Amino acid sequence: KWHVDEVFVKVNGNRHYLWRDVDHEGEVLEVVVTKRRNKQAAVKFLKKLMKRHGKAETVVTDRFASYRAALRELGAAEKQRTGRWLNNRVENSHLPFRRRECAMQRFRRMRSLQKFASVHSSVYNHFNQERSLATRDTFKLTRAAALSEWRQLFSG
Repeated sequence: KWHVDEVFVKVNGNRHYLWRDVDHEGEVLEVVVTKRRNKQAAVKFLKKLMKRHGKAETVVTDRFASYRAALRELGAAEKQRTGRWLNNRVENSHLPFRRRECAMQRFRRMRSLQKFASVHSSVYNHFNQERSLATRDTFKLTRAAALSEWRQLFSG
């Protein structure tokens, strides 16, 4: 199950769109930055997503019409689900990105936004543990394992 959404991001004073896809566990699968928010941008994003991760059983979106048109073009219109609170998982995944964006004092170039978003999502996926699904001891063990793996990767 994929949760797909886009968010507005200002780059050097101009509005750009950050398209994100989150799986059923909350891990960010794909991030793409575009200048426009239309059917072509949605098709580009979904094609990239399907090329890397295969086809999903269901695609949860908001009621933005470009998703329906893009999925129809890709032959997956029957897999789309929309609902009032169905897309909360991806909406909540925007929050850590927004906090970092604010701390970085926005972006100057579209390429730096794309690089930051993809790196941020992979690091976030590495350290994101579902705290509500495990006991405190299990959470601490998995978090320590993730941190030691991170240190091994960047120690040299």
